[in-house]
Order: sequence, then structure tokens, then C-alpha cells
Amino acid sequence: MQDDWVIWHNPKCSKSRKTLNLLRELGISPQVVEYLKTPPEVTEIKHVLGRLGYTPRDLLRKNEQPFKDLGLGDTAVNDAAVIQAMHKNPVLIERPIVIHGNHAAVGRPPEAVLELINK
Repeated sequence: MQDDWVIWHNPKCSKSRKTLNLLRELGISPQVVEYLKTPPEVTEIKHVLGRLGYTPRDLLRKNEQPFKDLGLGDTAVNDAAVIQAMHKNPVLIERPIVIHGNHAAVGRPPEAVLELINK
């Protein structure tokens, strides 16, 4: 079913573009969410974390300026604060994320999303 595929996409990111192209080559037309323009809600981030089996810190892009500015490297910052920071600064979210049903994968490398094909 095509309508249950979603990609959190950044068109400026080569891995994100490659992942989207890979899906399309496989005949999958995902809903494309440009998450930098439309940041996911806190509840959406929590759901995706659960589907990935990640902690909030696992999904953080640590080289982005907001990571440093917000002191997110400090382990005293709790998960709720990390998720809130990702919502307010979506550049902090690792990309791309492909969601299919109750499963998700980060397209790093793009082929990592292939594990979702039979789920």
C-alpha cells in the first residue's frame, strides 16, 4: 500500500535525495514531508523514535549549531528536552527518515531503508 510510506526529507541533503530516488526506483511513492519547513510535532517525534528503536540522543545531529547552542551534549539534559529541541530546531533531526506502517529507518546509507520493504 503506497499511502503508508512517508519520508522526512531535506531536498538539500544528498543522502535524503538518494533515499527518495531509491524508493521511487522501487515503485514506492512516499508522502514527502519537508520536515525543515513543517517540523514534526513532539508526539510525531516520539512515535518515530519508537518505530526506530532509538533514544532521542540517537536521532540528534550533533554537528549542527543548535546542538551546541542549546547544550544538548550535556547528559543532564533529559529526553523530553531533547525532543522539544528537535521540534523547535528540526535541523537537529537525523535525516532522512522513512516511515512505513509501524516501522521506520534512517536512510544512512540510503540502502538502510530496504529493510522496510517486507514489513
